[in-house]
Amino acid sequence: MNDHHAAFAGLKVLDFTAGVAGPHATQIMALHGAEVIKVEPLKGEWGRTLGRAYGSHTAHSIAFNRGKKSLAVDLKNPEILAAVKSLARSADIIAESFRPGVMARFGLSYDQLTRDNTGLIYLSISGFGQTGPYVERPVTDAVIQAFSGWMTMNADSRGVPQRSRMVAMDVMTGLYGCNAVAMAMIAKLRFGHGKWIDCSLMQSAAAFQTPKMIEYHLQNGDTGNLYAPVGAFPTRDGQINITTMRDDHFAALCRVLEREQLADEPRFKTATDRLEHETELNAILFEAFAERDSEDWAARLTKADLMNSVVYSYSDYFQDKHVTQVGSYDWLDHPRVGPVPVPGVPGAPESFAASPEIGQHSVDVLHGAGLHVTEIERLSEAGAVTIG
Repeated sequence: MNDHHAAFAGLKVLDFTAGVAGPHATQIMALHGAEVIKVEPLKGEWGRTLGRAYGSHTAHSIAFNRGKKSLAVDLKNPEILAAVKSLARSADIIAESFRPGVMARFGLSYDQLTRDNTGLIYLSISGFGQTGPYVERPVTDAVIQAFSGWMTMNADSRGVPQRSRMVAMDVMTGLYGCNAVAMAMIAKLRFGHGKWIDCSLMQSAAAFQTPKMIEYHLQNGDTGNLYAPVGAFPTRDGQINITTMRDDHFAALCRVLEREQLADEPRFKTATDRLEHETELNAILFEAFAERDSEDWAARLTKADLMNSVVYSYSDYFQDKHVTQVGSYDWLDHPRVGPVPVPGVPGAPESFAASPEIGQHSVDVLHGAGLHVTEIERLSEAGAVTIG
């Protein structure tokens, strides 16, 4: 946050988002130097309840709110709303994730705010977008995994659709949202105008899956593997993941497995043949890989210049020599939670700021919006402000 040359340094972001998608988008802005003011309800936004609680934090709220300022208020209070509108008039970027129409009821919509703040960049994150029959449908990451075809594309070997336990739709929506804001900022610098951005989980999930959707269309619904063999195979003590894209890869794999004859079998001769007979081929490989330990196979495969990885747990990742040597993650000593591992974000300056307590910055932010400390104390006593 101290890097004056960071891309978003000097920019003020008013963040009305909750959960993961919106907070992830504004988190990246914060990592790139923006002052992000998180406007949340008096008891905190619901992202603070995702998973096991550690005081007013969860793993997700820590991950996606680092370095932000928390302003915990009741927007229905007229004095608070006036102060927040004052902040909005001077904001460079506003992000919100309410259902369509909610911000307008507070007088905080893009159209309302751009009467005074003409260069405003405004990011609206929602489940299904701002228009259409599903505007009012409640959405979670899992809903969009199901709706977008992700679960079907990711079906297991039995054809049963599978949900990713990572909130992937939310995270990718945050990435698309932040990218759209960055592009809008470049356009503003070039052409002098702001922009309203409609970024939905549905559209982000679809955009992310573009090649699979095209593949589905061209291959009459077949969205299987691109080549074979690929995937995780059980070993004597774990699992090894392999990728064999070309014929020479497969021939080398057969040599490593000491089953050279497989490369000459007609059913496995070409990439097309191997895909057509993938189930038969995998059965043979399951038997072969079970003969040695994962690390043994990894050494042999790597020596043969074949793409592979032992299937890791997170603890394995944290301890890997390459991961530690390149500094893939560091330990954030969170003041309320204790040390937590935080991977770096590619291209972002290093930042080890903690996620804020509920209302930790309410006094400072409201004072900056023109309210006297005694007024803030009065509003706090009236239950309109949480002071952390």
